[in-house]
Amino acid sequence: MGCAPSIHVSQSGVIYCRDSDESNSPNQTTTVSQGTATLHGLFIKTDAADSIPSVLAYQSRQQPPPSASPRRKERREPGSSTRARTPRCCGIEAETQTSNASVKASTTEVQIGPMRLTQDPIQVLLIFAKDDNQSDGFWWACDRAGYRCNIARTRESALESFLDKHQEIIVIDHRNSRHFDAEDICRSIRATKPSGHTVILAVVPCVSADQEETSVLPLLNAGFDRQFMENSSITACYNELVQIEHGEVRSQFKLRACNAVFTALDHCQEAIEITSEDHVIQYVNPAFERMMGYHKGELIGKELTELPKSDKNCADLLDTINTCIKKGKEWQGVYYARRKSGDSIQQHVKITPVIGQGGKIRHFVSLKRLHCASENSKQLYKSHHDEKYATGNSQSESYSFKCKNRRKDSTDAKSITSQSSDASSLQTQRYSSMARIHSMTIEAPITKVINIINAAQENSPVTVAEALDRVLEILRTTELYSPQLGTKDEDPHTSDLVGGLMTDGLRRLSGNEYVFSKNMNLSHSHLSVPNTISDVPPCITQLLDNEESWDFNIFELEAVTNKRPLVYLGFKIFSRFGVSEFLNCSEATLRAWLQVIEANYHSSNSYHNSTHAADVLHATAFFLGQERVKGSLDRLDEVAALIAATIHDVDHPGRTNSFLCNAGSELAVLYNDTAVLESHHTALAFQLTIKDSKCNIFKNIDRNHYRSLRQAIIDMVLATEMTKHFEHVNKFVNSINKPMASEDTSSRSEGTDCEGTANIKNFPDNQTLIKRMMIKCADVANPCRPLELCIEWAGRISEEYFAQTDEEKRQGLPVVMPVFDRNTCSIPKSQISFIDYFITDMFDAWDAFAHLPVLMQNLANNYKHWKTLDELKCKSVRLPPENNN
Repeated sequence: MGCAPSIHVSQSGVIYCRDSDESNSPNQTTTVSQGTATLHGLFIKTDAADSIPSVLAYQSRQQPPPSASPRRKERREPGSSTRARTPRCCGIEAETQTSNASVKASTTEVQIGPMRLTQDPIQVLLIFAKDDNQSDGFWWACDRAGYRCNIARTRESALESFLDKHQEIIVIDHRNSRHFDAEDICRSIRATKPSGHTVILAVVPCVSADQEETSVLPLLNAGFDRQFMENSSITACYNELVQIEHGEVRSQFKLRACNAVFTALDHCQEAIEITSEDHVIQYVNPAFERMMGYHKGELIGKELTELPKSDKNCADLLDTINTCIKKGKEWQGVYYARRKSGDSIQQHVKITPVIGQGGKIRHFVSLKRLHCASENSKQLYKSHHDEKYATGNSQSESYSFKCKNRRKDSTDAKSITSQSSDASSLQTQRYSSMARIHSMTIEAPITKVINIINAAQENSPVTVAEALDRVLEILRTTELYSPQLGTKDEDPHTSDLVGGLMTDGLRRLSGNEYVFSKNMNLSHSHLSVPNTISDVPPCITQLLDNEESWDFNIFELEAVTNKRPLVYLGFKIFSRFGVSEFLNCSEATLRAWLQVIEANYHSSNSYHNSTHAADVLHATAFFLGQERVKGSLDRLDEVAALIAATIHDVDHPGRTNSFLCNAGSELAVLYNDTAVLESHHTALAFQLTIKDSKCNIFKNIDRNHYRSLRQAIIDMVLATEMTKHFEHVNKFVNSINKPMASEDTSSRSEGTDCEGTANIKNFPDNQTLIKRMMIKCADVANPCRPLELCIEWAGRISEEYFAQTDEEKRQGLPVVMPVFDRNTCSIPKSQISFIDYFITDMFDAWDAFAHLPVLMQNLANNYKHWKTLDELKCKSVRLPPENNN
């Protein structure tokens, strides 16, 4: 009996057909409904693919050899009821790949510890370029075992089938490299995610008796798990497949089930810690991280002896616990642990040893929960001796109680008293005073830090104690995050920038009296009336088509909109992010709101006008489009960020906070000289929004959403105030950059793909830091814009500072930034100082999180431009025309 052609219909609509080697009719053709084609080992496109399910592959096989079961022959007889049939095509019978196996295939129950799992029928993928006795042997072996089988002829169809069905076993023909590269196919499959639980078998040619068998290492390095010496016997193929099923496949199936166990552990409310038999930390769950204040990246792989211990436990407690658990018995009781912050917490701990291979303890599992105060009257320590040994089904870990070098004579800072020897009376008096401070029930974090340092000083050498005294002196200052500059002669530009941007502006004059002038009237009793918006002109529409690009030219938009870029750009960006839908407000309301906000920016300001607001909004929207930022923030955060960027400088007078405080303006008096402008921007924006229903974008959201949104907006606008610049940047680096870098390092060493953002949403404080950093970077992103835009912004901000200096001199006010004298100022020097002092570190940190290579390249180019001008003693933003030659 001849063999019919093999036809495979892929998901992409590609049909592969090959006449079998044994066919007596090499010109044999196959017809498919809705499209007829003569196929001879070719890939073709056909409409027939639309009418045939993608899981269907037609296969007609040779009858198994006589040694095969008689049932195989019976299935070939017409009228057989054991498989589904399709109409004959050219007199050749066609059947689905899995129809025969599906009749006898059944699920299998697998036990892993107390879990009972159900395994679906095994799926096998055969990758053979041509049909021969070996491929037939595996085909009929799959049929006998009840496995579902697919055959692929090429690398592409093999990958497509595997990604579709995720077969547990793959058999690749490695006997002849003429048709395809078996190792290349194996590597391609291994590069996919699902392949981690797949066993790949290489069929290799037989070795003659006089030949030495080759090493399997090249196959293993390519990703194969096993090799199979060529043997077309159905029984041999059957035995190989069944062994793989009961060995590797079942083991992989059990490992996949462990994901459910780890999911349960991750969501468990009790803190769980798993260590090896040598007390090396292997796993901690999120509850443990929250309880102890550590990130898992700081713990995994460390011995418990490396972690600080609390001195509140009895001296022999650790020995007692170790003795108990090393015997394979469970211990539970109350234990004092030291958190990362340094304070001690009382825990109820249960430690269970897990017996593994060889009857030895392989893990310790520790379950921990905070000890209730009501339990303090109970027995502090107890051991629970269970006659049963913990089995390998449970997971376990404990503290590393190998504290051989623990200082038994050290005391906790709270226990220090005023009694001491006469030789160290002065030092003891200091610790006695600190002991009373330590007894306070309400402690700020900085107080805890100071307490820890004082306790560490107790038995430290004199040199260390003196160094710690210096540390305490620094910690007691109020400007913890602000770098200390040298003398003013060293860098007057930087000093003036810091003085103008990072202080409250109250400069002392002769007589040490602050000057308050009432000459400035910055109140705004009359607010300009916004104009209506007609249909957007084509020239504006064309410009806005490029608004998602970082190179978007905001000045061109400013020109064509008659200095009203915020309305047009804002409406485009807000529409793209679905702000109206989120706020449940109409587009008309949103447009009216944008008009009102823009009308209250001062177009007379050279820098702080609605063009700057539109530029900051554009940068914020660009940052929100970055994958890591997008994955770290919620929808409410996105909307809050866009609104905050829009309003962040509304009604800015073109003068700094320092100027307003020195001038004794009404705003400075109102806001107590603290974050004057930033407080005014947010307060006025909300006043303008809610006073008129026509522009109240918040009128349709519920109270809770409004409160959350308002709080987020206020927090972001206040973050643009420069006095806390270094605080925000340092917190971002320590809370976001460093933990993510640690995760990336550990994930690379473990060979896993760890994004690092999965846990950010679980920590609102981290989201707040990201939002603050985002709007701060958007607010001062000018040095990261393309050179021409950067130059224009530098000229505008310099002109605004020149105007302020002029007015300070006219009114007899302290000159906040003396270097910004229009007659003597070097704009390149001021830009270099600004980039060095404020921009570089901040954008390095933001780039490490958001990945912004274009911005960082622009920053380098712009810095080089300013350096070149400075070296040429040029004080303007460009070289004079005569120097350009």
